Amino acid sequence: MITEYIRYSIDEDHCEAFEWAYQTAGESLTASPYCIDYELSACVDAPGTYTLAIHWTSEEDHPARFRASKEFADFFAAIGPYVHQIEEMRHYRLTPVRGVGRGTDPDVPSLFEWAGGQPALDALFTRFYEMVLADPLIGPLFATMHPDHPRRVARWLGEVFGGPRTYTEKLGGYPAMLGHHLRLQITEPQRRRWVALLHDAADQVDLPADPEFRAAFSGYIEWGTRIAVENSRRDASPPPEAPVPRWGWGVAPPWQPAQK
Repeated sequence: MITEYIRYSIDEDHCEAFEWAYQTAGESLTASPYCIDYELSACVDAPGTYTLAIHWTSEEDHPARFRASKEFADFFAAIGPYVHQIEEMRHYRLTPVRGVGRGTDPDVPSLFEWAGGQPALDALFTRFYEMVLADPLIGPLFATMHPDHPRRVARWLGEVFGGPRTYTEKLGGYPAMLGHHLRLQITEPQRRRWVALLHDAADQVDLPADPEFRAAFSGYIEWGTRIAVENSRRDASPPPEAPVPRWGWGVAPPWQPAQK
């Protein structure tokens, strides 16, 4: 993947028309098999200055393939009048330097808020572990669990979904959660049953059923349980320290290649 940045300096009287032109041009980028995603940003400190970021599948795919495609012809027809106002156009490679902050968009509710806050997650895991203990496949894994275990897992998910950092500050954070899974040798059938029961519990306690929330909920459960299975293997050597992951609306933490 390669990132192209294009900086424009647009006359303030033409900004609305420029943004409209890129709405049209964006349809061509969306249709291109060489474009991963794109974003146009307007500078608040210097009105009329815009930066377009496009992630291309590769450096070769942009100039050699996209520019030879029908999508480029349509793209250029939309933004052609503004080409002479480009101040910079460069390609950049990504580096390993990246991360996720603790801030959230104030205009977008967190998954924690949308779920109903801590009371909703407490109800979810109370019901879930009632079902788990009665299940012949995964019940034995939790036969000796601490009575407070459901509440602790509810705090973990609450923090993951954007709620208070209770698990990190009071319950041991990532190292504590990791320690609960080491050497357990969780099987794939057990993982699948865990996932299925949690979805059943979510329905039974009336967690929000809108597709957007359930997609994000399911995404984390799949991601988290598959990591738990890997960490539970007898020969696993996961990193001993890491932050509690933060999960958003359909957004996973930054991808990192698996260590060999």
